[in-house]
Amino acid sequence: MHLIIDGYNLLYVDRILVSSNPTQLQRERDRLIDQLSAYRSLRQMEITVVFDGWQGGWSTEQRERRKGIDLVYSRLGEKADEVIKRLVREKGAGVTVISSDREVSRYAEKISVAAVPSDQFKEKMENALLKREKDLQEEEERTGGKKKGPSRTLSKKEKRMRSALKKL
Repeated sequence: MHLIIDGYNLLYVDRILVSSNPTQLQRERDRLIDQLSAYRSLRQMEITVVFDGWQGGWSTEQRERRKGIDLVYSRLGEKADEVIKRLVREKGAGVTVISSDREVSRYAEKISVAAVPSDQFKEKMENALLKREKDLQEEEERTGGKKKGPSRTLSKKEKRMRSALKKL
């Protein structure tokens, strides 16, 4: 599965878009990328996030990869919606679009690509990350501390013995 995400749409799903200074805006994008990266590691999927650059971007489209997430910044004069539509057209089946923008959702559905509203996706992502955190805490409590890699794994001899005990 490959997610194509309308970056600012997801970033501001539960907040009013305010004119942030560039430093704060970068912090917000980094926080979103961290969350998406953690979610990606749980679900084993490709994620492309498209951010608007149409008002203050570069003259060409910019692409980079951070923490396993593909980032695309639309070029000056081009909205992220147009980039998302182009990516959906190129990738086709197997893609899911994350956007609350009606025009983008209608376009995706017209070419038989699933479209999920940003608020629903954000809720699902946050729930999955909270569940993972809870599971890690429970595991830590069960083992009496953090796992320490190979020294915690059972030897072959110990595994055989435990297997035999289960059969008894």
